Amino acid sequence: MSAEIRRIAVNTGGGDAPGLNAVIRSVVYAADRLGWEIYGIEDGYDGLFRDGGLVRLDKKSVRGITHLGGTILGTTNRGNPLKWPVEKEGGEIELVDRSQEVVDKLGEHGIDALIAIGGDGSLAIAHELAKKGLKVVGVPKTIDNDLAATTLTFGFITAVETATDAIDKLHSTAEAHERVMVVELMGRNAGWIALYAGLAGSADVILIPEIPYEIDFVCDKIRGRYAEGREFAIVVVAEGAYPRGGEPLFKQLGHGQKRLGGIAHILGEQIQEGTGKETRDLVLGHLQRGGGPNAYDRLLALRFGAAAVRLAAEGSFGCMVALDPPNVLAVPLDQAIATTKTVPLDSDVIATARSLGICLGD
Repeated sequence: MSAEIRRIAVNTGGGDAPGLNAVIRSVVYAADRLGWEIYGIEDGYDGLFRDGGLVRLDKKSVRGITHLGGTILGTTNRGNPLKWPVEKEGGEIELVDRSQEVVDKLGEHGIDALIAIGGDGSLAIAHELAKKGLKVVGVPKTIDNDLAATTLTFGFITAVETATDAIDKLHSTAEAHERVMVVELMGRNAGWIALYAGLAGSADVILIPEIPYEIDFVCDKIRGRYAEGREFAIVVVAEGAYPRGGEPLFKQLGHGQKRLGGIAHILGEQIQEGTGKETRDLVLGHLQRGGGPNAYDRLLALRFGAAAVRLAAEGSFGCMVALDPPNVLAVPLDQAIATTKTVPLDSDVIATARSLGICLGD
């Protein structure tokens, strides 16, 4: 089947994650062994709509990038060709569908197949392109680990390590000043990073979107620690966590856009008011995306990249590579994006947190 492929493209979309460069390198090396030409689309799909945005990749151009964070191709979470923003007269923004242009431009450049690396949004775009006839193989990418079709996504374990290191550092300054420290972690609608890093970092309170919290229970836990002579506390909260009867907190941006976040500040104020203890809040933010991937994420990224090329060689398009230990398998794109993988409330990780006396807000 590989004889049908002569030239492929690869792109990275959505938020960055440690391991993207490892995937790119793996794709290039694996495709080069089959005699294929490889091109990289810069900044998601944006590169197709400007001169010079489609760049030739070879083994020399990707040497020494496995350990690097970020992506040599660039990425964006605003370049959705299905909803491309176009400014009209008077400054009004209209969203137009340019997906057929993507398919046409790849055809003009003689691209036989696309390997699309991204999270649920990017893979949804890839699925729509596949329905228009483009040969696509998806590679799952998100530090949130919220894609249901794969056991793990690369970048998640590195993000957890980054967050755990930050929590470790907060312990000493919290204890020195006898403060409550509230740290907000990424995760959108899934609490994987907050739960794993909170457990590993010995947090006293962990709040995740899957378990709406009661602020009174949080304050009770903190007052109890101080009463026991442990005159500081660490609270880890996922950005998408929200109180019982409430909803996730968003910051309003321009043009009707909004961004999740800000819960740590609100929570910190409520804790200080409810306990009388000095409280500080911290948003770890994009530090969780930054830096190079650890050994596990490098290996997983390399496996995903090589598997994507094998699927293309077999003619298995419209699929996403997925980790199903101990193997990497193919999953149809429509199944891959069908549901969000949230933390199961009956999981042993939740049970572990409860057994250790960690307050989950309920």
